[in-house]
Amino acid sequence: MTGRSVVFVIALVILAAFVTLPVLAANPAAPGQSKAKDKVAKSPITLTGTVGTSTNAEGERTYTLRSGGTTYTLDAGPSWFLGDKHPLKAFVGKSVTVEGERAAGSNEIDVTAVDGKQIRAAGKPPWAGGWKRVGEGHPGWSKDKADRFKARFGDCFPPGQCKQKARDGAS
Repeated sequence: MTGRSVVFVIALVILAAFVTLPVLAANPAAPGQSKAKDKVAKSPITLTGTVGTSTNAEGERTYTLRSGGTTYTLDAGPSWFLGDKHPLKAFVGKSVTVEGERAAGSNEIDVTAVDGKQIRAAGKPPWAGGWKRVGEGHPGWSKDKADRFKARFGDCFPPGQCKQKARDGAS
């Protein structure tokens, strides 16, 4: 082999390494699974019991329901969003019927109704969307982050919003 051939082969090996290393380093999902976080299937559940409250390790109030010898954790939304207006607060100490969803093997109930009264509308909850949508009440929000975002996008978020406003004749 000539010197030129050796350099060519080395260049090919380096190029092959750059192309294959990211593929080899990736953590492939099992066949039939996506790499995105898989949603856990939940089943409807109806329980009757007494609502209680406690404080978790982060100092947030949690709501529980004791039914059939089991204590369930009730979830109706994040404490940072609901604050003192938590929909389960009014039921503490009362015997109620709770409707919601539960993942298999879990004692956490995503509550949708209490005593037949819907406490959470179907669809995307108002606290979804991160700090950009929720604003100051979101734990990920900061004045500095919001200012940088506004400097970059102005009032044109989500992308394309300004184009839509212009087409609709809005300012």
